[in-house]
Amino acid sequence: MYGAILGDIIGSQVEFTRPKGFDSAKAELFTNKCTFTDDTVLTVATKYAVLHGISFERAYAMFGRRYKKAGYGNMFLNWLDSGIKKPYGSYGNGAAMRISFIGEHFGSLKEVEEIAKESAVCTHDHEEGYKAAMCAAGAVFMARNGADKKEIKEYFSKKYNYQTNIPLNLIRPFTKFDSSAMASMPLVIRCFLESENYETCVRNVLSLKCDADTIACISGAIAENFYGTTGIKNEDDILKRYLIRPNKMGVMDDFLFINAVSHPENYPESKIVK
Repeated sequence: MYGAILGDIIGSQVEFTRPKGFDSAKAELFTNKCTFTDDTVLTVATKYAVLHGISFERAYAMFGRRYKKAGYGNMFLNWLDSGIKKPYGSYGNGAAMRISFIGEHFGSLKEVEEIAKESAVCTHDHEEGYKAAMCAAGAVFMARNGADKKEIKEYFSKKYNYQTNIPLNLIRPFTKFDSSAMASMPLVIRCFLESENYETCVRNVLSLKCDADTIACISGAIAENFYGTTGIKNEDDILKRYLIRPNKMGVMDDFLFINAVSHPENYPESKIVK
């Protein structure tokens, strides 16, 4: 899950703008322009739901309200403010970016896909929205459990019908910001396939004009589990730097950080509550 959160933070610096002459191969990964976004907030909320046995809807509403300026889309903000929470037919990539913990925590591909769909449909009940969540979670599970890149690629292409064959050097000139699941998932898989480690995966994302924080969040989760590490030193210190912030009263709020780094073994009775 660290791979997802760190990917979000790294990608945030070029989500909407990039410095003149920005070199994705050499750029500093963690800068003062980096921040956590809604991707991190809802990734941690997913973990919280599983470990505390509450519904995904309740967890997303609780975390969303607590960190309301994290960069959510308008439809999610409207959902947060609604009295009766109903899914809103989204086919955006928001359901896929929050599922890394599901892929890491559960014990079978079938279970991972089922729970990923459950996590998605409280907001993203469009087929493309929950399909992306299922695929992303399944890929994390496969990467964690020893699948090779060919198997993960075929999982994307054969089971979920995403385009996986066009290399980044052909995609790169035509990329643009597009937060739809259909546009995002082919970028996710190519950034992962053309990587040698976690860092090269997220640098592949930085080389594209895209929804960089979210693509880095999803592909970073797969890469971390495939390579067994992010390779980034002092991960907890980096998370403290970005996740602990003053709240409205000026008091340092460490709630997001604490739940990001909490250990599942401390919640032996964790389960999903619908």
